[in-house]
Amino acid sequence: MAGAQRSVPRPAGLRGTMAEDFRRVRGATEALCSPLQTEDFGIQTMPDVSPVKWHIAHTSWFFEAFLLVPHQAGYRVFDAAFDHLFNSYYLTHGDPFLRPQRGYLSRPTVARVFDYRRYVDAAMRDLIEGADDALWRQLEPLVVLGLNHEQQHQELILTDLKHAFAHNPLHPAYRDDLRAPEAVDDAPQVWLELPGGLLEIGHAGDGFAYDNEQPRHRVWLEDFAIARRPVSNAEYLAFIDDGGYREPRWWLSEGWATVCSAGWQAPLYWEHREDGWWQFTLGGLRRLDPDAPVCHVSHFEADAYASWAGSRLPREAEWEAASRHVGVDPAADTNNLRGAGYLQPVAARHADDGLQLFGDVWEWTASPYVAYPGFRRPDGPVGEYNGKFMSGQLVLRGGSCVTPADHIRATYRNFFYPADRWQFSGIRLAEDR
Repeated sequence: MAGAQRSVPRPAGLRGTMAEDFRRVRGATEALCSPLQTEDFGIQTMPDVSPVKWHIAHTSWFFEAFLLVPHQAGYRVFDAAFDHLFNSYYLTHGDPFLRPQRGYLSRPTVARVFDYRRYVDAAMRDLIEGADDALWRQLEPLVVLGLNHEQQHQELILTDLKHAFAHNPLHPAYRDDLRAPEAVDDAPQVWLELPGGLLEIGHAGDGFAYDNEQPRHRVWLEDFAIARRPVSNAEYLAFIDDGGYREPRWWLSEGWATVCSAGWQAPLYWEHREDGWWQFTLGGLRRLDPDAPVCHVSHFEADAYASWAGSRLPREAEWEAASRHVGVDPAADTNNLRGAGYLQPVAARHADDGLQLFGDVWEWTASPYVAYPGFRRPDGPVGEYNGKFMSGQLVLRGGSCVTPADHIRATYRNFFYPADRWQFSGIRLAEDR
């Protein structure tokens, strides 16, 4: 996952700044856990969801496996068994514990996992502050990658917790003090017309970016238009009310097969009651906000809605070109990212006030997740971070309401399989011109 020109700062040898970044990012993860009870840390409700305890341990394992063990003289691992239990998918490093079975791990306990975290934190502070200049040149890119990796898992903690809590008939809230959306006037959809031509996309410059955002390269675009805001719940309800989930002509073949086999009738977390539609949120069960962006839809649902609406999904190059054209700051306070405090998509204030582009929902594109021209997978286990997943997935752009503001860029390429919908994923439309 990745995004525009701002991320965890990457200082040129400023160890104090890097040590502070380390404390800040690691502390943010623990702050996300503060509303939880011990019983909440071990829930796994499907193979794609990981228990919070596993996320806490895995993000520490990353620093231990890739920085402390190879680079800290005399470092002793906290527990040799953790290299197997908390390795996610790095087969060139070792033997990962099976992902669908992470919820089996009642031991190590939550307390021991946090002991492990404190142990790794202390060792990392020593490593950052004690490395000589030659070693630091090797370490700095790995530390920055590790911090961005941790921010990805912060987002996954909230995403996975929502799935776990949604399966509880008590409808528990992760937090009952979340910011309430402000009332806004219904904003009609407005289109931004953009010329085609030859342009460059992809990351360039000194700031951090993942390897899958590079290299910068040229693409040709035809003239197109892109919607200024994502599709709303009310607009998606019109698709449902028109029989969208009963009419195969709108759906890709695999999508229709999924609708039939899974029994989909609405987005994930929607619930129809006698008094209308409700939606499960991280603040508990709430009445559906008709003006907020529709969320928790698969690529199949996004594509079907776009077909029904007479439009299409944007290609990722079009999305990036639109972002550059309007000059949206990904970290602007007006964007609904995690720091805004909603942890839920909210309605656009004004449809013609720029683009509601960053935050709220990750937006499905029509682009397959493949390597950019000239991409080379890095050597070693870190080369498995992104490159090995470039098959069968689709690109999403823009971040969501649970994405950290200093983690998103216009070039960030998130990716999921087309049937996935537990992520905060939504829809933006595009059209040919």
